[in-house]
Amino acid sequence: MSDSTPLASSRTPLESRTMSELGGAQMPFRRPSARGNHHAVPRIGIMGGTFDPIHNGHLVAASEVSWVYDLDEVIFVPTGRPVFKLDKSVTNAEDRYLMTVIATASNPKFTVSRVDIDRPGVTYTIDTLRDIRAARPDAELFFITGADAVAEIMRWKDAEEMLRLAHFVAVSRPGYSSDLRKLDVPTRSVDMLEIPALAISSTDVRRRSEQGEPVWYLVPDGVVQYISKHGLYR
Repeated sequence: MSDSTPLASSRTPLESRTMSELGGAQMPFRRPSARGNHHAVPRIGIMGGTFDPIHNGHLVAASEVSWVYDLDEVIFVPTGRPVFKLDKSVTNAEDRYLMTVIATASNPKFTVSRVDIDRPGVTYTIDTLRDIRAARPDAELFFITGADAVAEIMRWKDAEEMLRLAHFVAVSRPGYSSDLRKLDVPTRSVDMLEIPALAISSTDVRRRSEQGEPVWYLVPDGVVQYISKHGLYR
């Protein structure tokens, strides 16, 4: 939830950045939305992802959705055990969480939640939405996903409930074409949104890191330094 006027706290700056953690944290005062409005019903974006690592493409997508849909906040939710990557090697959840915190720290509309990485078992989007809905019953939720995932949405666990809990925004690069009607996706529940072109992928960032190639300006500076300090992707 949106940051408040600073209060006396024993939290470190890193902890203060994530005070919106679900499951009992104090609720901060609300700032205006992305376009300066005060909504009677908070409009909250949820950006789930492996974030291995988080990169500037994720941040641009979240910023664009926040503006277009006039969101009050975007919650980044690093996955715990991604259901679609059970057969792949994934970086430790704590490292992925901390990189996400570092990457989002400069934007007052961005927060990070541990709800998925602290939940045992495989991560499903429906569980993420149920937990956030339980913590924020007053909010209108917008789940941000990639356009390439749209074709599979109706195959996700408890898809119909999932689409009732949140409006889905599928972000795409300029020139990407997808007809929701041909994909058997409820158009009332899913939008396609083209965002500024940034041909960046976490896979490419990992490959470049493994080969000792620079990743500056592909990911936030603090994440570059975190990858180097902790020897990730080598």
